[in-house]
Amino acid sequence: MVEPMNWISEVVRPRIKTLFKRETPENLWVKCPETGQMVFHKEVEANSWVIPGSEHHLRITAQQRLKLMFDQGTWLDVPLPEVAADPLKFRDEKRYADRLKDARAKTGMTDAFKIGFGRVGGLPMTLAVQDFGFMGGSLGMAAGEAFVRGAETALDKRTPYVLFAASGGARMQEGILSLMQMPRTTVAVRRLNAAKLPYVVVLTNPTTGGVTASYAMLGDVHFAEPGALIGFAGPRVIEQTIREKLPDGFQRAEYLKEHGMVDQVVHRRDLKATIARLCGLLTQAPATAEALGNPAPEPEAA
Repeated sequence: MVEPMNWISEVVRPRIKTLFKRETPENLWVKCPETGQMVFHKEVEANSWVIPGSEHHLRITAQQRLKLMFDQGTWLDVPLPEVAADPLKFRDEKRYADRLKDARAKTGMTDAFKIGFGRVGGLPMTLAVQDFGFMGGSLGMAAGEAFVRGAETALDKRTPYVLFAASGGARMQEGILSLMQMPRTTVAVRRLNAAKLPYVVVLTNPTTGGVTASYAMLGDVHFAEPGALIGFAGPRVIEQTIREKLPDGFQRAEYLKEHGMVDQVVHRRDLKATIARLCGLLTQAPATAEALGNPAPEPEAA
């Protein structure tokens, strides 16, 4: 026997629900990883992707980083060399070629690096940014080639070279070919030194493994964002190896500054002015209002 339809619950109620239903964007709120605080997405974006209150620096994409750094948020993308996509035909739980395809679809990037040329605080500058969203910002052949191309661009245009490091280390799917990028990038840094061009490194969360063991620790000056994890092996691995409890804040930016591994910990909102001022001093360029952190004066009315 079929039960009669309850017209109140089956007809009227859904219509009422539909009438008052509002579509809420999924990314309307951002949850702070430290405190669990829910913050309005637009408020976090306006604060350079830093959670107001807790000051937790969220990871940002290479595109977002370049937009924050370059004047008017505009720059020229430096074309990157093509490399063999899967030189070792590597496969674990999934084919490496498929992992690359998924990462490219997810991020819209060909690999973990993005290089831009433009003006920062009025000064010509070449910026290299690692995107942790692309396979953990891992260092492989493409990333190594990108770093070298960025250094060559800085040499060609006679600009400072600024690196924003964010990586879990060398890319295991490329084996020895990924490890070979460590000396190659070191040679590129030596060429910058020989040309007397500043090489500035900004360590972001996280910077570990072979990247820390090579070009991320070869800068003339090292900045770090607050709370960034910086090291070679992770804290858990170190504790298991030495069988001792590590100090509080070990491998964090503030701890490394206290122990001489980092020159300065700089809030993200101050990075642009700080880097522009430093590069202006190192290149003996005339100070600009933007480099000093002051807005340019308004033109007087005729």
